Amino acid sequence: MTYSIVALDPATGDLGIAVQSKFLAVGAVVPWARAGVGAVATQSFANVAYGPDGLALLGEGASAADALARLVAADPLREQRQAGIVDRDGGAATHTGRECFAWAGGRTGRGYAAQGNILAGPSVVTGIADTFEAGGLPFPELLGASLAAAEAAGGDRRGRESAALLVVRAGGGYGGGNDRWIDLRVDNHTDPVPELGRILSLQRLYGDRPSIGDLIAVDEALAGELRSLLSGIGAGPGGRFGGVYQPMWQVRGETPSAGSSTSHDVERPITGEPRDLPDGWDPTWQGALLDWMGVENLEERIAAPGWIDPRVLAVLRARAGT
Repeated sequence: MTYSIVALDPATGDLGIAVQSKFLAVGAVVPWARAGVGAVATQSFANVAYGPDGLALLGEGASAADALARLVAADPLREQRQAGIVDRDGGAATHTGRECFAWAGGRTGRGYAAQGNILAGPSVVTGIADTFEAGGLPFPELLGASLAAAEAAGGDRRGRESAALLVVRAGGGYGGGNDRWIDLRVDNHTDPVPELGRILSLQRLYGDRPSIGDLIAVDEALAGELRSLLSGIGAGPGGRFGGVYQPMWQVRGETPSAGSSTSHDVERPITGEPRDLPDGWDPTWQGALLDWMGVENLEERIAAPGWIDPRVLAVLRARAGT
């Protein structure tokens, strides 16, 4: 009921799965991955045990082909199953049982396995594989483009409902606490693959940091525009965003305990080195900008004082309607 790709990015070691199905919340069933270990897609009357069991085998040193062979051999319903596995070295394997609904099949290449069932035809899997092999995009976007190519070739014969993208890297999760760098799902949608792409663009906006070379220097003219934009949305100094992130001890009027902080005291990672602030732009206005960025979840894009990320400026202009 599904088509998918499991893959390794040889440049970074990232591992990922992209999947679409005429099935509710496919991301809760098909994709499994662990940084530095491998990735598994399990589908067609999915045996979800293939996910954790396959990763355990890969973690013990099994190749993708060996891990998949062992999973299939132990499964009495193997002829109804479909699965793809890629290991940390780029080895790949795919399995399509003889009882999977037509058209069903898969293709492997260096660093990927593509597979699907109830498809419009073999061109769906060919589209996935050819797009991935052609490259030319960052790894997450390339996985998404592979799904789009499958859709263009006819996709799932029953239609479409959900899609998911999972990419893992060591320490890549929020705050560095796990490996889920990108974990996005469209659980129920009339056109889930483009919607997944839209959400991925938001992930990039909120999760990526700007490069130093992209930063814009805040000069006197830009300072004037920033003041006007922030004031126009009520985000100037003393405005509605300044008190959003108050700790409870402050709200209660209590004395802070040792180590307590306010949102302005928290040291956040920044891009670039501070430069002299122009006339009309002082630490108070800088603080107001940071307060607004915090509410908009743009903290990863904080630039050193005297600079601004162009994507932050674009969002601010959009919010102000300019």
